[in-house]
Amino acid sequence: MTAPEKPRPIPGARLLFSLDPSVSHVNHGSFGALPISVQRAQQRLRDEVEANPLRFYGSGLMDRIVHTRRHLAAFLGADPDGSALVPNTTAAVSLILQSVGLRAADEVLLTDHAYGAVTMAVRRQCRRSGATARTVAVPLGASAVDVTARIRAALRPGRTRLLVVDQVASATAALFPVGEIVAAAREHDIPVLVDAAHVPGMLPVDVSAIGADFWVGNLHKWGWAPRGTALLTVAPAWRRRIDPLVVSWEHDEGFPLSVEFQGTIDYTSWLAAPAGIFALRTLGLEAVREHNATLAAYGQRVVGEALGLAPADLPGPGGPGVAMRVVPLPAGLASTPPEALELRLRIADKLAAEVAVNAWGGRGLLRLSAQIYNRPEDYHLLADRLPALIREMRR
Repeated sequence: MTAPEKPRPIPGARLLFSLDPSVSHVNHGSFGALPISVQRAQQRLRDEVEANPLRFYGSGLMDRIVHTRRHLAAFLGADPDGSALVPNTTAAVSLILQSVGLRAADEVLLTDHAYGAVTMAVRRQCRRSGATARTVAVPLGASAVDVTARIRAALRPGRTRLLVVDQVASATAALFPVGEIVAAAREHDIPVLVDAAHVPGMLPVDVSAIGADFWVGNLHKWGWAPRGTALLTVAPAWRRRIDPLVVSWEHDEGFPLSVEFQGTIDYTSWLAAPAGIFALRTLGLEAVREHNATLAAYGQRVVGEALGLAPADLPGPGGPGVAMRVVPLPAGLASTPPEALELRLRIADKLAAEVAVNAWGGRGLLRLSAQIYNRPEDYHLLADRLPALIREMRR
């Protein structure tokens, strides 16, 4: 059996973050981690607010937001005039569901990889409108051709009002061929919402080239922006139909300003976001991405072998560059959401390791992330101690 490849460490990377060194943080994908330089950039903005709140909110704020939006849109290959800063992907999904105008005869199609909160939002809007939510199953490890074929076959022209698809799925770390999926849906004039929560910073992306009706990605995960920073891009045909969840003073300006201005919320996370992009570029985007993807694969292999899994039993991400991997857990372990939460908390308390555990398809999946502050030892430590914890829980 060949040994998994170890990435070349980025010198001094751990010193760039303020994470607790007594904990193995191998779950960057859930809430990210903010470099100290970005923390300080945001704190300077907060100090500016408190020095003169009226001046901050009342003089030039929208110009600063627009400037920030243009910077982030350029980084993602998105149209800055058709994009809006939003708190997160989940908020954007609710915004889009409110705006598409679902009716009783309509359906929203998702895959079984969809993020739980997104599925909840779809079902709520369907209950309100009388529409139907339907799920298409996509096997873990399916090829890009198979994924596209399954989704294409599930579309119902004339009835499917919206297709929601992940670019990188949260629970399974699967990379979906969103360009091909969007093209398949376009054949039937079916709008597509791409949930790209994990894409900004992790993967190179050209949002305009994907051609989705709606695309949204969080920058506070892999883009090192302060939490509460995401970019929603809307195709031209839909921009006049975007109905903000909250009506505030820029409402009459229409999208995107009507979505971005929400009174006295904390805008410092958005305004500090370019500092995260600067930090990534300073270290070298390609170097960071290569390190993270390689280390995630290494960690998956090390932990998988500790649980008795062969390399063939470990799902790949479905494409290059994904910095998260999943390890299937023994049958009957963490197979429901409450059990998955219990296992995650036990790993945190007993093993001093922060991981993600998800119940998917009736089986528990341990999701491992890799970021530049991680080292191979983080995964070896987890691999050495996890089997005993699992045995203890199954007694």
